[in-house]
Amino acid sequence: MKYTKHDAKAYAREKLTGIWAAALNPFNDDFSLNEAGLRSNIRHWIDDLKIKGLFVAGKQGEFFSMSVEERKRSIEISVDECAGKAGVIVSVSDQNMDTALELAHFAQEAGADFIVLHAPVLSFVQNRGEVLYQYYKTFCDQLDIGIAMWSHPDSGYLMEPEECARIAELPNIVAIKYSVPREMYVRLHHMVGDTIQVSTSSEDEWLDNIEELGWRLYLCSSPPYHLQTAKDLRMHEYTELAFAGKFKEAREVRDSLNPVREAMRLSKPADKPTAFGKYWQELLGQTGGRVRRPMLELSDAEKATIRHAFEGCGLKL
Repeated sequence: MKYTKHDAKAYAREKLTGIWAAALNPFNDDFSLNEAGLRSNIRHWIDDLKIKGLFVAGKQGEFFSMSVEERKRSIEISVDECAGKAGVIVSVSDQNMDTALELAHFAQEAGADFIVLHAPVLSFVQNRGEVLYQYYKTFCDQLDIGIAMWSHPDSGYLMEPEECARIAELPNIVAIKYSVPREMYVRLHHMVGDTIQVSTSSEDEWLDNIEELGWRLYLCSSPPYHLQTAKDLRMHEYTELAFAGKFKEAREVRDSLNPVREAMRLSKPADKPTAFGKYWQELLGQTGGRVRRPMLELSDAEKATIRHAFEGCGLKL
């Protein structure tokens, strides 16, 4: 470990900053993990796109279709490729708590910087506060590594700001990826802004959150490597301008990406987000590959629509 449990919050304030991206996992035609493709993507994201850290084995990475051993392997590859150049935050989320704990211990021992743990599905529970507190406390008690909470609608509910604020007091809770309406994450930010970092995955709101809330962390989704190329670093550029307080210039750069955002929005099939993301990666020259069930593959017609939108979006290749 690079720090102790009681230093986790301070370490995260220093190291958990900038743009962090959620990695898609490339799968081969036989659905095995494409290790060479994953390594190639990581090198591109760090070396060419200047991404500060990677969120590994999360929903974007289709963790729900991966074995525990595959998830461990993706952790090892990411830590190896990022070592000394970018941070690694590992999703250990799993509905089975023993599996989540096994992955958390593995990530800690493998040299990851932080872990992410999403709120579990809580069947029949009416009063969630104490259940959630004890859930996160169990991980904090067993681990030294810094832990980010993660609340999103897939759990069947959203963690209330008050519930998050109580959990934030645990020594190695360092952040939250809060996939909720803006009113909720702004309220939580004002409650815990000096204790942990609050972030959300909406690139549309990233600049506003830097300017209005003083955020320094984008945690995290696929826009950092979907909106950028080695010759077109506009997300990085507007972020750096905003960090320097140059908000007028930052907005101009951010808004210049609207044609790319619109091309993606109009060409993405509503029921195939992961396949879309991987195909867009391939158009950018990255490794995409197959998706695993229950996710669906793109049809040839859908690929043609996406390719046409991509060719007119204005990204510099």
